[in-house]
Amino acid sequence: MPRTPSTSTAAPTPEHTPSPSDSAFKGLPSTVWTIFAGTIVNRLGYLVTPFLVFFLASRGVTGGDTSYVLGALGAGNLIGPAVGGILADRIGRRPTMLIGLIGAAAAQGALFLAPGVWTMAGSALLISAAGSTVSPAAYALLADAVDSERRQRAYALFGWGVNIGTAVAGVLGGYLAAQGYWLLFAVDAGSMLLYAAVVAIRLREPQRSAPTGPAKDGIGYGVVFRDRLALLLLPLFGVQLFVYSLTEVALPLAVRDSGLSPAVYGAMAAVNAIMVVALQPFATAWLARLPQLAVQSAGSGLIAVGVALTGLADSVAGYTLSVIVWSLGEVVVAGIAAGIFANLAPAHARGRYQGAFSWTWGVARFGALTLGVTTYTTLSPSALWWTALVAGTATAATTLSLRTRVEARTKTHTLAA
Repeated sequence: MPRTPSTSTAAPTPEHTPSPSDSAFKGLPSTVWTIFAGTIVNRLGYLVTPFLVFFLASRGVTGGDTSYVLGALGAGNLIGPAVGGILADRIGRRPTMLIGLIGAAAAQGALFLAPGVWTMAGSALLISAAGSTVSPAAYALLADAVDSERRQRAYALFGWGVNIGTAVAGVLGGYLAAQGYWLLFAVDAGSMLLYAAVVAIRLREPQRSAPTGPAKDGIGYGVVFRDRLALLLLPLFGVQLFVYSLTEVALPLAVRDSGLSPAVYGAMAAVNAIMVVALQPFATAWLARLPQLAVQSAGSGLIAVGVALTGLADSVAGYTLSVIVWSLGEVVVAGIAAGIFANLAPAHARGRYQGAFSWTWGVARFGALTLGVTTYTTLSPSALWWTALVAGTATAATTLSLRTRVEARTKTHTLAA
C-alpha cells in the first residue's frame, strides 16, 4: 500500500480508457487503498449482527421481544446515514468516520452488558446508527480523492473489500460463536477500533470547496432536495436496492419452505461470496469502458431476474442457478450507483449526497425486512417474486432513460473542477 495519502486539491490527471488487460484498480490513489484495507479489517469483525438472534436467545430474549431489538437495529440504519452525511460536510470526513467507528465499538460493549430488552434495543440502535455514519463520510472521501472517471472503480474496490471481509467473517463467526458469544463482541469492537486507528494515522482530511452560486445551501439536505435529477434517481436506486436486499431476507425463507436445511442457505451464501470476490476485478476492468448508467441498468435487470428465479426453485440446483444470476448482476453494478450519485454532487455537498444515497440503502433494506417479509408470509411468495421482477426491470429501464441528463451533469462538474 502506498505510504502517503493523496491530499492534493488539483484536478486529477485524466486516465486512458481501461482495456481488459488493465488492472481494474490500477492508478487509484493511496487514500482509496487505505479505505479499502480498513474496510476489510472492519468487515472481518462483522460478526455480531448475523448471530444476534442466537445471542439474544442465549440471554433469554425470544419471541416478540426479539423483534424490538432487531427493529431498533434496522431503525439505526435510517438515522446514521442522514447524520453522517451532514457531519461529513460540516466537521469533515475523518472526524465523522472516527466518531462512527468508536461509537459503534462502544455500543458493542453496551449490548453485550445490557441487562434487559430495552437496554439491548437502545444499544442495537446505537450500533447501527453509529456504524452507518461511516459510509457517507468514506464515500465522500473516495469522491474527493479521484476524478469522475475513476469513481466507479474506487467504489467497486470499496465494495470488493466489503465482500472479502464479509466472506471471511462468515466462517470466523461460526467458529467464535461456538467458543463463546463474548468473542464475537470482542472481535467486532476490536476491528472497529483498528479501522479507527487506520483512519487516524493513514488518512488526511482533504480541503473542501466552498459553496458556489447565489444561494446558500446551509448544513442540511436542502441542497439534495432541490436537485430534481437526484430526486428522480434516489427512488429508482432505492427500488433496485430493495430487490437486491431480498437475497438476504427472503431467500432463506424460500430455502426453508422448500424443506431444505440451513446448510443449503449457507452454501448459497458461499456461492455468492466466491463469485463476487473472484469476478469483481475482471468485471470492473471490462465494464469501465462502457456507459456506466447502461451497465447499471443491465446489472439491475440481471438481479431482478435472478431474484425472481428464486420463486421457481425447489432444489439445490434451482437455488444455485438463481444465486448465480443475481450474483452476476451484483458484480456488474458494483460501485456504479454510488459513483453516479457522487458525480451529481457539487464538491462542497458530497457528504450530504452520499448521506442521502446511504439513507436510501437503509430504507431499502428496512423495507425488505418489513414489507418484503410481510408480502411473502401474508400474501404469497409468488407475489413477492413477481413484484421483484416487475419493479426491478421497470426501474432499470427508467434509470437508463435518464442517461443524457446524468452525463450532462457529470460533464458540467468535471469542467468546473
